[in-house]
Amino acid sequence: MYDEASGKTCSFDVCCECKASCCQDAKPPLTNERKKIIRDYLKNHGISIKQPFAKAGYSHPAVDAAGFCVFYNKATKKCLVHQVKPETCKAGPITFDVNCNTGKLEWFLKTGEICIYAPKLYQNRERFVEHFKVARSEILRLICKLDSEALRTVLKVEEPQTFKLSEDDLPEEVAKKLKIKTKHK
Repeated sequence: MYDEASGKTCSFDVCCECKASCCQDAKPPLTNERKKIIRDYLKNHGISIKQPFAKAGYSHPAVDAAGFCVFYNKATKKCLVHQVKPETCKAGPITFDVNCNTGKLEWFLKTGEICIYAPKLYQNRERFVEHFKVARSEILRLICKLDSEALRTVLKVEEPQTFKLSEDDLPEEVAKKLKIKTKHK
């Protein structure tokens, strides 16, 4: 199974030149559904990874001793599961947070300090708008499917090198999961 967003969410010409890697020291959250999709993809493409997943409050791709995602190919600087990669990987460099006080889902863009792709994407308005649509869809699917414990753990991850883009009402099912009162009409 391939995702409709597969070709729209990564610019290899930019990402492959990056000296820092979003594939290191990041543990993107995985739903059970995404883990099954990745397992099937690995099997169907003859890619053998003994322990592809780990869990620390939420499921995520396992990492090697240097903190790199097990799906990151250091030689090619490409993701082995790019076609079916985790939702937050597809959304990057756009990220999110939940404001428990306002009941809003807040959208952020990583700064150029940690993602050389972010300012290039932001400057290309047409491409940014298209990518933001994909990012919203991917992240909304993720937060709706994660269980409450996993989502609470994910929300504790600090991402200080970002700036706020906008906010939306938090989906009611997510608000209930997090026990947040919203002002939905």
